[in-house]
Amino acid sequence: MNARALRWTLAARARLALALLSWLVLIVCAGEAQAQRTITVWHPYRGAEQRAFDQVLRAFERDRPGVSVQTLAVPFDAYAAKLEAAIPRGNGPDLFVDAHERIPSYLARRIIVSAESAIAAVPRTSDGLDLEPIALEAVQANGERYGVPLSLKCLALFVDEELWERAGRPSLDSLASIAAARTSLPTGAYPLVYYASNAYFHSAILHGLGGQLFDPQRGAYAFEGPAALESLALVQRLLADRVIPPEVDGASVTPYFRSGRAMTVISGPWLVGELGDARRYRVAVLPRVREGGRAMSPFVTVEVAFLASNAHAPGLAAELATFLASPEAARLRASVGRQVVATRSVWSEAELANDPVLAAFRRAANAGRVMPTHNNMRLSWEPANQAIRRALRDPQATRVAVEQGRRRYDDASRPLPAKRSALPLQLTLGALALALAFRSVQRARDPEFRAAVKRSVPAYAYVTHAVVIVALLVVLPLVLGATTSLYAGRDGALEYVGGANYWDIITARGGSLFASGTFYTVLLVTVLWTIANLTLHVSIGVVLAIILSRPLLKLRAIYRVLLIIPWAVPSYVTALAWKGMFHRQTGAMNAILAALGVEPISWFAQFSTAFTANVVTNTWLGFPFMMVVTIGALAAIPKDLYEAAEVDGATPWQQFRHITLPLLRPTLLPAVSMGAVWTFNQFNVIFLVSGGEPDGATEILVTEAYRWAFTRQAQYGYAAAYAVLIFGVLVLGTRLLERLTLGKQGGGK
Repeated sequence: MNARALRWTLAARARLALALLSWLVLIVCAGEAQAQRTITVWHPYRGAEQRAFDQVLRAFERDRPGVSVQTLAVPFDAYAAKLEAAIPRGNGPDLFVDAHERIPSYLARRIIVSAESAIAAVPRTSDGLDLEPIALEAVQANGERYGVPLSLKCLALFVDEELWERAGRPSLDSLASIAAARTSLPTGAYPLVYYASNAYFHSAILHGLGGQLFDPQRGAYAFEGPAALESLALVQRLLADRVIPPEVDGASVTPYFRSGRAMTVISGPWLVGELGDARRYRVAVLPRVREGGRAMSPFVTVEVAFLASNAHAPGLAAELATFLASPEAARLRASVGRQVVATRSVWSEAELANDPVLAAFRRAANAGRVMPTHNNMRLSWEPANQAIRRALRDPQATRVAVEQGRRRYDDASRPLPAKRSALPLQLTLGALALALAFRSVQRARDPEFRAAVKRSVPAYAYVTHAVVIVALLVVLPLVLGATTSLYAGRDGALEYVGGANYWDIITARGGSLFASGTFYTVLLVTVLWTIANLTLHVSIGVVLAIILSRPLLKLRAIYRVLLIIPWAVPSYVTALAWKGMFHRQTGAMNAILAALGVEPISWFAQFSTAFTANVVTNTWLGFPFMMVVTIGALAAIPKDLYEAAEVDGATPWQQFRHITLPLLRPTLLPAVSMGAVWTFNQFNVIFLVSGGEPDGATEILVTEAYRWAFTRQAQYGYAAAYAVLIFGVLVLGTRLLERLTLGKQGGGK
């Protein structure tokens, strides 16, 4: 090739490379421009609220050609956790809708930004957004406004117009008089139904008596004192006088009202969509605590459009936030989504002014109390809930329940361990790393070792993928969990504290070692839970396997399939089904007891019955595994052994004891070990069936670790220390079981 041809070739290649580079730059720029014209929005809406929200977003897109809004509906239970995990990593939304009381937590995690400057730059706000004063108050923090208020949610009174024939506003006293007369109620109906054992619902009565659940001024738990005791005594009288039914949860309210077994119910705007045309009803503000007294005052939650800190299109996100609160969007959200919108100007319009349901909820919201945004407010719910449940189950223990609620709050909000220097740990790890490196160099210099490694290279190639997978899925999470256990903090702000978390757990945080909720008490319950379940799993599984292995049994295949079904169904589905079966009013268990002439049982009111309910549920889930393992082991036992034993005159029990059981043991022992680990960490059954009731007595170690991680201000370090201790207990337990087993086998030989 001559020089001229070479220059031409190089020039052509340069032009081609430049063209490709320009093409890539155009693609990247176009992608960035498109990303800047696309808004990602997360929301927790369902049903009519979601339809209204989608219509509002489509209207926003129509007014702005080229702008695209992508939405993601996230389940409410996982909403905050997903936001807190996604936004700091740049994978979250530009705008999201959530309740105002999470503002302190979101500020601590730096996932929201002030809306003042962003909204002020949007032309649409030049006319101002006429928002409810209580909504504006709710989004204020540190002198700035975080987000745009969209709607208000609170409790109100649903009145069945077919059952409530009186005029005027009911009070708890008037409902009690109806309960005493029982003349205007159908059989099995109640004057009032609400979730009495829940602190959110109970707070409305507490506020009406001048008390409060949490004092935002002091930032302290306030469910104590005369007002708290009086509110609990009032609800106890309502239960005793049959004004309200016992053990009603949030899911039970709708069936009571739809079936005409409730004259009035206390619920929120979400009930409107569930009722449909089932009953003729009206909505009113909550009743007075007593005739001539103060009205019940519910907590008010404000739904807010928040601007994410890592928004890809912050300008468009701010514009969308203000559009959501505009009269045009508020009108859609109110008429279609049945929301009590925070935009005041639309309430003067005839459509909303003449809507009795929305107008009643608006009056209830303006008469309510905005939920405090203090970060410790969320810590109040669990202690208050447990105090209310215990007081309603045992009125004699009301004062003790209230005091224990205070202790639980103090325990969860206790000062964190002091920050420590990580230098000793770093020096120790560095020394170990140097020792390991020195040892590796020594081994590498050994000719025999190098030769052995070369010979083993093909074997290493076969197992490399397995080692990598195990390292990523097993070893790495264990290392990260153990590392996290050395840190302490709330809401994800962690600081190194060394072994302080372990010391707090082992010393029961300075209290009694066997008090309620300590590591040792929960460990005893967990061990009892594991032993009881394994005993039943193995016993039932072996008996059923022996029965199904009989050759003369007809339809054996059908029986086997039917008995495996409990194992095939997801455990959380089974747990929820069994929880319903143990319900006091509607459960199948109490229906069977009633048919036998036995009084209904409050299954989750005592440790013995709640523990039994958990064990029954887990036995249903666990015996099929042991049955399948035993059937396989029985098939491997030679039949001539039984024939020889029968010739020698051995009874069936002797055959089982001296032939079946010894030959089953080698197969059952690994299954028992796995069953012990599964049962020890059986989260679903405890969490979904008893929920730790009563008063946290049926919690096991894994559910207690969950509480510290997700219901007590996200104390991940403390929860991780629990997890490491659980791992240690399981390692010691399985090793002990292995030694006992080997000892018995050796003795048998």
